[in-house]
This record gives sequence, C-alpha cells and structure tokens, in this order.
Amino acid sequence: MYKYCKILPYPVRIKKKNLKMAKLIVTQLGGPNGELGAALRYFSQKFNMPDDKGKALLNDIATEELGHAEMISVMVHNLLKDASIEEIKNEGLDCYFTDHGKGIYPIDASGNPFTASYFASTGDVFADLSEDMAAEQKARATYESLIDLSTDDDLTNALLFLRQREIVHFNRFKELYDYYKCKLNN
Repeated sequence: MYKYCKILPYPVRIKKKNLKMAKLIVTQLGGPNGELGAALRYFSQKFNMPDDKGKALLNDIATEELGHAEMISVMVHNLLKDASIEEIKNEGLDCYFTDHGKGIYPIDASGNPFTASYFASTGDVFADLSEDMAAEQKARATYESLIDLSTDDDLTNALLFLRQREIVHFNRFKELYDYYKCKLNN
C-alpha cells in the first residue's frame, strides 16, 4: 500500500534551462542504470527474498527509487522549460520533441527507450542481491559523470544527493547479502 507524499526526497530548484544536460540526465530515468529500472528490479526481486527482512528492504528501496525517478523527471522538465523550437533543434532534441513534446519519457542519453531487459529477477537471493549491488555502483558512476558535466550548483547539489543514496543502497544490499550468507550457510 502506498501513501504519496507531495514532496520530493530532495528539493529540485533548477532555475536555468539547459537542454544539453536535460538530454543527458534523462538517462537516469530510462537508461540502463536509471531509477525506473532500479525500482522495477527491486519490486520484482522482493518476492523471492527468504524472509520479511529482505522483502521489506527491497520494497523500501524500490519505493525510494520511484521518488528518485520523480526527481529526475522534475530536473528534465525544469531544464527543458521555456526552450524554443530552435534551441530544441540545435541540441538534437528534435526527434524527442516530435514524439513527446516537452513531456517526460523514459529514454537513455542516446534516445533509446526504457526496456525491462535492463534488469533481471532470477529468484536466487545471492544472484539478485549481487545484481542489485552492481546496479547501485553503476548508477553511482553515472551520477558522478553527470556531476562532472554539470555547471549549475542547483543541479549539482540534487545530483550529489542522488549519488549519495546510491552508496547507501549499495551498503544496505551488501549488509543483506552478508546476512543471508550467514543465515543460509552459503
């Protein structure tokens, strides 16, 4: 059961449009290391966790990832806001604009749409938790690349928050992995 709180996990206060960054940041919504894939991965995997501890952790992190997807969507929206058709064309977003206008659509930075093939749910607790740790590391690395490309402090601060959450998630998955290694004698 969900209860939606009408606040973002971290305030997104981007005031300047930047179509180039919008084109790059959208990958954290619909790209291979993005928040949408993470949320769906953890929701799918939670059912095969051997106890309520694992199910709860995966469900909690999946829910948080949806909040991160909303943050990314707000970032992209704010970065595109007030862009002219000429600016959209100049930044190579004309194909995106043709299909989606200035709407938010889950794609990677190259324009490839989100696909469920970005994640797996094997039913094996150790395989899934290993994938989860790797996914969090890849997302962290992507955020670090975006931070390096950012020239806007408001954008950078929001990206730093998201990067830090990836580290926290990695640590929680590692703790759960280690817990199951001891508990299940594997």
